[in-house]
Amino acid sequence: MRVLVTGGAGFIGSHVVDALVAGGHEARVLDLRAGEATARAGVELVAGDVRDGATVEAALDGVDAVCHQASMVGLGVDLDDIADYVSHNDLGTAVLLRALARRAFRGRVVQASSMVVYGEGRYLCPAHGIVRPGSRSVAALQAGDFEPPCPECGARLEAAAVAEDAPADPRNVYAATKLHQEHLAGAFARETGVAVTSLRYHNVYGPRMPRDTPYAGVASLFLSALAAGRAPRVFEDGAQRRDFVHVRDVARANVLALGADDVRSGAFNVASGHPRTVGEMALALHAAVGDGGPEPLITGEYRLGDVRHVFASAAKARHDLGFVAAEDFVAGMAELAESAAAR
Repeated sequence: MRVLVTGGAGFIGSHVVDALVAGGHEARVLDLRAGEATARAGVELVAGDVRDGATVEAALDGVDAVCHQASMVGLGVDLDDIADYVSHNDLGTAVLLRALARRAFRGRVVQASSMVVYGEGRYLCPAHGIVRPGSRSVAALQAGDFEPPCPECGARLEAAAVAEDAPADPRNVYAATKLHQEHLAGAFARETGVAVTSLRYHNVYGPRMPRDTPYAGVASLFLSALAAGRAPRVFEDGAQRRDFVHVRDVARANVLALGADDVRSGAFNVASGHPRTVGEMALALHAAVGDGGPEPLITGEYRLGDVRHVFASAAKARHDLGFVAAEDFVAGMAELAESAAAR
């Protein structure tokens, strides 16, 4: 199988390319940074922008499947980023889908989405069952009251794993663009009959993770602090729960989705299935660095765009794709720290 991987020179995309080649497939990488990548057997590098129709048309020649990873990621800095996010994520996806429709493409299409489309995760109220809390108030956050209350009675809620059928509730610009990508993919699938699998990545970590940018993930930010001899600054009280999934597991999920015999269009959580707190992750990285540096600092700071708890049910991906995360968390954090130190 020859697969076009948009964004294939990036963090997750490059691991998808590795997994494809290891499985005996060929990969054509379309990426703005493809010229910086190293040529190797089984990989064709095309430097270009997924928003350019002619470039995309040429990149689709002779491919059997498409894995759309190209994206501007992260929560962003402020609303000055809004047009860039929409351009890279939504316009780029639209240009790709238009090109596929024009050539009556019939192969498998996989699109990278994100857990951020959920907003807050799933919560249970003792009196009202499953509820969807609203945005946390500034007053509550400033008072250190980080848990969202029941919107009906104000009671303390119990966080639970969120499944793919949960209502979408994007709470920042990046999240809105990822949900729009899914909607565009769904419209394409309905119009053409071509299945599009949207993979909702949870908190991905691992080698080649970007560092020292405003868009880096929290693990990278913690590592940068540790490398500089500073304490990682953990926002809120560190008890916010996420699902940290290794990038090699994410890459394997993509390959499974590309090769599955019968997968309908729709979204799948790609997650470890084992939630951990942000504080636990900071401590694991501190232990992995192992130089006696400062321990993580719980700051009580907050960002209005952040959510409290969001972690996944991995049941649908296990049942439909045969995907079960295999990478160990502690070993993965140690590998991340080692790879960061070697860069």
